Amino acid sequence: MQDKIEKTLELEAPVARVWRAITDYREFGQWFRVAIDGPFAVGEVSRGRVTYPGCEHMQWYATVQAMEPERLFAFTWCPYSPSPGEETPTEPTTLVEFKLEPTAQGTRLVIIESGFDALPDNARRDEALRLNSQGWEEQSRNITAHLRSPDAEA
Repeated sequence: MQDKIEKTLELEAPVARVWRAITDYREFGQWFRVAIDGPFAVGEVSRGRVTYPGCEHMQWYATVQAMEPERLFAFTWCPYSPSPGEETPTEPTTLVEFKLEPTAQGTRLVIIESGFDALPDNARRDEALRLNSQGWEEQSRNITAHLRSPDAEA
């Protein structure tokens, strides 16, 4: 059974720039389409609301697990919602990791979401894997476009 989703991106931006795009809560919110209430802090719950069209009723809850500058940003979150708008931090979570490494052209960003085996039943697990696989495809396009945008913070 599949327990994780993994995406590898080759980004034409320096590591410091990619790091800022994923760890500055305002900039993260721009490309991830979520309005977060305040800065990310290790051990703290990040709260906000989803701004993606059609999903504005959904809440954002993520607990920051690691912030190792220009190397690793990680959080846990609920990868599915039993009823839209009812996600709570008490539901089983998965671990999302953003791993960065410099390359000759810029940055290799590896996004891993793992821990799907811990989800309560097969139907929810399968649905979470399907939806989040699609979601990480879109988020991969979003961060790539964000980093190329002249409107993004340089």
